[in-house]
Amino acid sequence: MTIWPPRPEDLPRPAYKSLANALVRATEAGELNSGDRLPTHRKLANQLGLSVQTVSRAYDELIRRGIITGEVGRGTFVRAGRSDTKTPYVPDGHNGDFIDLSILMPVFDPEHLAEMQAALKGLSEDLPSSIMSAFRPSTALRRYNGSGAKWLDLCGIDMAGRSLLMTNGNTSAMTVALMTVAGSGDRIVTEDLGHHTLKALTRYLGLKVQGLETDREGVKPDAFAAACARSNVKALYVMPSGLNPRAAMMSAKRRAELVSLARQHDVFIIENDAWGPLQPHRPAPIANLAPERTFYFTSLTKCIMPGLRFGYLTVPDAFESAAANRYLVTNWMATPLMAEIASRWIEDGTARMLLERQKAALERRNRLAAEVLDGLDFQSSENGMHIWMPTPGAWTEEEFVAHARLNGVAVAPGSAFDMSDTVKDRGVRICLGGDTPETLRRGLTILSRLSRSQPEPALLTL
Repeated sequence: MTIWPPRPEDLPRPAYKSLANALVRATEAGELNSGDRLPTHRKLANQLGLSVQTVSRAYDELIRRGIITGEVGRGTFVRAGRSDTKTPYVPDGHNGDFIDLSILMPVFDPEHLAEMQAALKGLSEDLPSSIMSAFRPSTALRRYNGSGAKWLDLCGIDMAGRSLLMTNGNTSAMTVALMTVAGSGDRIVTEDLGHHTLKALTRYLGLKVQGLETDREGVKPDAFAAACARSNVKALYVMPSGLNPRAAMMSAKRRAELVSLARQHDVFIIENDAWGPLQPHRPAPIANLAPERTFYFTSLTKCIMPGLRFGYLTVPDAFESAAANRYLVTNWMATPLMAEIASRWIEDGTARMLLERQKAALERRNRLAAEVLDGLDFQSSENGMHIWMPTPGAWTEEEFVAHARLNGVAVAPGSAFDMSDTVKDRGVRICLGGDTPETLRRGLTILSRLSRSQPEPALLTL
């Protein structure tokens, strides 16, 4: 079934918004391409049984979002050069003079830099030749299996029946997991507000992605069951331990329910645990409940240091060769220099020390957020790097993000994480780790004041 043009019965109210979303999906699926000419307002209105005003409103919305462009005397066209991924954070070089609470990153201070400088100095005096000379992945990385198992044990992972693959961080692990479990045309389901790169990545891999309804714990079992009943779902992609935009922590009971459904419908599970052991009181990983079908990944990037681009992907033993081959063709192998630093830090206790420091820093920042935002509705997780704030009062998501920027604070709009057109609650992600505590307090104070006020329509024209 084609996406464009949509069928009239697939356009629930408000029809203009459904029509706009249908066109966006068509561009993402490749049914509409840059430069394609769209029907006139009247022609499309007649075709869909809508009013001309409704179609005009949809086109205006798409022009505002930069999806299409109108040219006087020529018509309306899909806009060329549109970005594949809507990033939730402010692009580098556009930060200007404002407090950036839009990008998700751990706390980084001069002590972190000193530790890396010391590590590099130590390597300059004691660098194994294999780090620079080994070209075969199995030869270069085999020596790091022991330290990897130690770190995964700290994450709560039981390696029985599982194989370990070292990666250049979480993005490469996510790519390999998707390539291993699914092929062109297969369907992946995930949270309705999910990982911001997942939609583009699945599109590049020829996969279909569908957002599922969630609650304060994450994916709802009945939504997962319904998706499996309606179509052939290949994998469930989840961020169950606070990493998701809403900072939802999935209970042990919910994890077990999703595992039971995955087994019933023979669905793989991809578990993104990028924060690893930052949250000591979280339930056991899903990978422990369903080792035969879960692809679990984590890294040291988020919980230790942004520049330490190194992580681990664990896969069921039956898929060890398939995952290794896919990593080979996409990345060849994890960078041995990063593997050496990570391994040394895990073995000598530096990684654990930096982890505890990160926990303490994020705990203080979460207490700061709770203090400044007292009385407002927001959701957080233990030692989390961000909080989720539903759009307060009469604000819309776009209005709040725009007004925050006008007041000198950048936050991430929830729409950047959309995996579904039916997201019920809107809000913003506010990141806590990327600036100094003093700057964070100023930014949160501005957001608190804004949340307790009413929108000022005049400012929206700026």
